[in-house]
Amino acid sequence: MSEEKPPFVERKLDAEALKGLSHPLRVQLFDALSVYGPATASALADRLGESSGATSYHLRQLERHGFVREVEGKGTGRERWWERVPGGVSLSATEIDDTPSNRAATQAVLRQWEQNRSVLLSDFIARGFDALPAEWLDVSNVATANLRLTSEQLKHVTDAWDVWAREILEPLRGQNLPGSRPVQIHFNAFPVLGAEEHS
Repeated sequence: MSEEKPPFVERKLDAEALKGLSHPLRVQLFDALSVYGPATASALADRLGESSGATSYHLRQLERHGFVREVEGKGTGRERWWERVPGGVSLSATEIDDTPSNRAATQAVLRQWEQNRSVLLSDFIARGFDALPAEWLDVSNVATANLRLTSEQLKHVTDAWDVWAREILEPLRGQNLPGSRPVQIHFNAFPVLGAEEHS
């Protein structure tokens, strides 16, 4: 009998949690644990080119704000294993008080998330053709759609992101409705390098 999977929970970041995350290395640590799975502070330091003292400190700060936790029953007092707390994380600027400090924190986190994604995509572009078999290259996709949309149309697209892009984007091409403006939509689906294939 298989163990029942816990329900997916999405955490909406409040101002306090946002400030706890809004350090470039903390976002990198959070993303690394999300992409590659549990790791020690020293392994994360090696991956990110940081000192283990810095990664240990920032992991403790992430733990304090509920983003990561120690892996139970793994590691020792000297070499703790860390994992990302399960579930999604969403950041909505409109749901956090619009103060200069909150805005700066939101921008810092979003900027670092985008940089992290760009690093992975650039690595795929640079090394993927040599590092991956054809079966992975054949199912990879790097696409951009340039459209003119109203804010309501963009909300429709983002709400329906799980629906295949052709169904959502193609009917919108060529429109230039009053109140629309240029909108760029990216769809990237590619294997992350540096992680082992699950057997």
